[in-house]
Amino acid sequence: MAKCSICGKGVSFGIKVSHSHRRSNRTWKPNVKRVRAVVNGSPKTIYACTRCLRSGKVTRAV
Repeated sequence: MAKCSICGKGVSFGIKVSHSHRRSNRTWKPNVKRVRAVVNGSPKTIYACTRCLRSGKVTRAV
């Protein structure tokens, strides 16, 4: 679910490093919202990240 339909932003992986420098795996999830948007002239439910919503790449359906 955590993937933007517009830009394709998804989960990224890395290593969490504590203060004592112990390392463990972690994930960064994008801020993805389920919105009704106009896709090819008809309203459709898609998953869009908040960066795409804020920048105007997504036209919201009323």
